[in-house]
Amino acid sequence: MAQDCAGSRTSSVSDTPNVLVLGIGNLLWADEGFGVRAVEELHAHYEFPENVRVMDGGTQGIYLVQYIREADILIVFDAVDYGLPPATMKLVEGDEVPKFLGAKKISLHQTGFQEVLAMAEMMGDYPAHLLLIGVQPVELDDYGGSLRPEVKAQIAPAIDAALKFLANHGVTATRRAQPLREDFTIASQEMALSRYEEGRPDAGEACRHGDQRVIAGQGWQGPRDFEAEITEILGKPKAEA
Repeated sequence: MAQDCAGSRTSSVSDTPNVLVLGIGNLLWADEGFGVRAVEELHAHYEFPENVRVMDGGTQGIYLVQYIREADILIVFDAVDYGLPPATMKLVEGDEVPKFLGAKKISLHQTGFQEVLAMAEMMGDYPAHLLLIGVQPVELDDYGGSLRPEVKAQIAPAIDAALKFLANHGVTATRRAQPLREDFTIASQEMALSRYEEGRPDAGEACRHGDQRVIAGQGWQGPRDFEAEITEILGKPKAEA
């Protein structure tokens, strides 16, 4: 589920740009969660004017298109395979952004987001100013894992880059006197960083192909008769044996 924090938008003020600061990625796959963790940290430490929306876009893909269409200025945090050394941060602006999101995809959400940008452009609502703040992942194949320390260390520089880009376009952030607690930020309560990291077994016990917090609990079970359930969903009569 996408999480966001925004003030009311006032379209009557034509010289006030609509700004979207977006984090995308999947928290369940280690460094794939970089973009989401970056916007969570940004929101926890900074306040913005009402024309700025700070949003956890998760893996929503094309469902983000309306937010993109409304944005005059767009900043995207993401884990990106630039083909660079692990944990390298790289900034890409303007028309170059879709090329990097599509060159070496590390997950399905990048395909979806590339399509979002293309869809917004076709509808005539492409952001006037676009910045991708990407970090080369260290580890992805770790289901239930968190950011690797080298990638987590890039969150602060990534936020600084975003604030600088906004300031260059006349948008000023105010640092909070005290950072927000996790239960007051845009972070999902179930996936808040400290809770997510503290709740996972150590590396010797954790199942890397499925998080034991899910598969060992009673909250999830595989279907008893997969074919029958699919038949029911599709509304088709079950074939005779």
